Amino acid sequence: MSEAGFLLDTNVVSEARRPRPDGNVLSFLVSIRERHVCLSVLTLGELRKGAETRRRTDVRAADSLDEWIAEIAEVYADRLLVVDEAVADVWGRLSAIRPRPVVDTLIAATALAHGMTLVTRNVADMNDTGVALINPWAPTREQE
Repeated sequence: MSEAGFLLDTNVVSEARRPRPDGNVLSFLVSIRERHVCLSVLTLGELRKGAETRRRTDVRAADSLDEWIAEIAEVYADRLLVVDEAVADVWGRLSAIRPRPVVDTLIAATALAHGMTLVTRNVADMNDTGVALINPWAPTREQE
């Protein structure tokens, strides 16, 4: 596990909001609450995309998502990581290994560039990137 902290993938942030979130995920999030935990700005973008997609069929649910996204942005305001030159360089290297979804690879590149552990359900997609990974859905894992 990285001493630099944790970068939460969008699927982890979204899971915490579910009506019945996975118990392993909640336990993991509680175990790291005092540590350095960051988000990528791309996670905010993915959350926004979800809210706008929902808006087409359920305006009230989308409005609720808007409020939640604003809360997330405020809570993580000083811990939002951007795509800078270092991240772009790592992303280019990772993208050359094999095709993957762009946003997922950019989030992994962000974790690598900052020396962070990526917390995600998508470990199979990222296990050849060199990024330290934790799947909080897994029933067994080392938690510090």
